[in-house]
Amino acid sequence: MSTESHNTGPASGQEPRNADVAFEARDVTTSTIYWYLIVLVLAVAASFWVCVYILRYTTTFVEQSDTPMPASRVEMGPNYRKLPPEPMLQGVPGHEADPQSDLRRKIHDAGIAQIPIKDAMKIIAEKGLPAVTPPAAEKKK
Repeated sequence: MSTESHNTGPASGQEPRNADVAFEARDVTTSTIYWYLIVLVLAVAASFWVCVYILRYTTTFVEQSDTPMPASRVEMGPNYRKLPPEPMLQGVPGHEADPQSDLRRKIHDAGIAQIPIKDAMKIIAEKGLPAVTPPAAEKKK
């Protein structure tokens, strides 16, 4: 027997290696993530400035190509707010009447009764519908 020892385990200070198994040296490289974040921040900032430039350009373009206001409107000033003439639609600003209260008052004044549909159907089933007289037949010439 020889005095050499066949050490199958790891040498001192080394990790065990197996020829049949492969693995990555490191799981995650942080420098790649940092570079990605830097590029992402630069791309977002560049997109922001492109949008600001487009907004300013289109605003200037519209101001230059838009037709000027009529002289009567210029005399009214920028803060001129006028309500439309009467009769105004209900519910618009400046109209004091409430559409719901107007409807309730109309129903009350007209004497319109409101009953549940089931009760109305029972009444119609008991009394029947009112007879409708047919229109007078026209004579053919």
